Amino acid sequence: MWEVSGGPARTPMLEGKQVVVGVTGGIAAYKAAEVVSRLRQLGAEVHVIMTRAATQLVGPLTFQTLSGNPVLTDLFAEPKRWNVEHIALADRADLLLIVPATANILGKLASGIADDYLSTTVMATAAPVVLAPAMHHRMWQNPVVQENVQRLRRLGYEIIEPEHGRLASGGVGMGRLPDPPVIVEAVVRLLGGRRDLDGLKVLVTAGPTRERLDPVRYLSNFSSGKMGYALAAAACRRGAQVILISGPVVLEPPTGVELVAVESAEEMAAEVRRRVGEVKVVVMAAAVADYRPAEPSTRKLKRGPDELALRLVPNADILASLRTQKKDLFLVGFAAETEDLVANARAKLERKHLDLICANRVDLPGCGFGSDTNALTLIDRRGRVVEIPLQDKLKVAHAVWDHVVRMLAEDGGGCLPDP
Repeated sequence: MWEVSGGPARTPMLEGKQVVVGVTGGIAAYKAAEVVSRLRQLGAEVHVIMTRAATQLVGPLTFQTLSGNPVLTDLFAEPKRWNVEHIALADRADLLLIVPATANILGKLASGIADDYLSTTVMATAAPVVLAPAMHHRMWQNPVVQENVQRLRRLGYEIIEPEHGRLASGGVGMGRLPDPPVIVEAVVRLLGGRRDLDGLKVLVTAGPTRERLDPVRYLSNFSSGKMGYALAAAACRRGAQVILISGPVVLEPPTGVELVAVESAEEMAAEVRRRVGEVKVVVMAAAVADYRPAEPSTRKLKRGPDELALRLVPNADILASLRTQKKDLFLVGFAAETEDLVANARAKLERKHLDLICANRVDLPGCGFGSDTNALTLIDRRGRVVEIPLQDKLKVAHAVWDHVVRMLAEDGGGCLPDP
């Protein structure tokens, strides 16, 4: 056995990336402020271009403060530098994002019109262009707008679909701008660096299961699902196709993953077995109940003077059964422990024929269920032990995938997709 340190802390995932954010005159322009802020927090250099209509809704000073750069509005203003500024910005952009993208800007871009700072910069850039439309639902459904959207897609523009919800007009329908984290996630997927899981299809389980006692009560555990969701998000960012099978949680699924919602251990087992034939890697991060009530009541159990005895029967061991179902799976398990961490985890690794096990002491500060941070001890089938220090769960998830990628490479790509 040999030890591997967790390594230095990661630099922000968009460090060194140049992102141009275009803001147009939709009421959702105020949400672009949070998008700019989040991109800066991830290390991106952000330059904001506002249309004249956008400046009537949000002041340029807001975006100047959040981006740390002058806000560009007037195509014919004296340049801050001695160059053709919109061309220089188009040249150095790694990605151009328009949020919100109004029907007007969609029509301009689809028709090749360049009559202001933003549309001219878009026409001059070779960088990916991401559009986040937002407008009244009847405007979004207008055949002209839909034809423009389809044309832009064919031309290679990335479209982040608007959401169904309450609109500024008071109506409800399709046209609401997605929340800023969803938009930023799309940028990260395009710019986030490593694509070492490109083409790989993976299955991740997350969250607790609920085992019904009666129509109003259940047995469960304290799992929040945050670690599993972070693993799914990290894999998606690195190019994988991700199936996320999740027990009941209060988390938004990561953008780009396929979510399968389940409740009980039996339901989770059925979905895993149904989908496992599609994937090469399975990461079982869910806290699956070991037992369920033998005879759940169809009626609410009433309080009485006597003790209540419950008879529990074991649930199927999902992870242990997968190796026999599909021989060439790369299997990753989790072990939540309160004592003898390495010994217990290693025994589980061998007993369930895993490739890798991720063990954590859930009784330590910052590592328990529901926390936003975690620290893991990875033990692989070759006997290596890797310590991942306490940090936020997304960084921990990337460290887990780093080790998976390393092992797949050592295996000669046996679990990687065919070239």
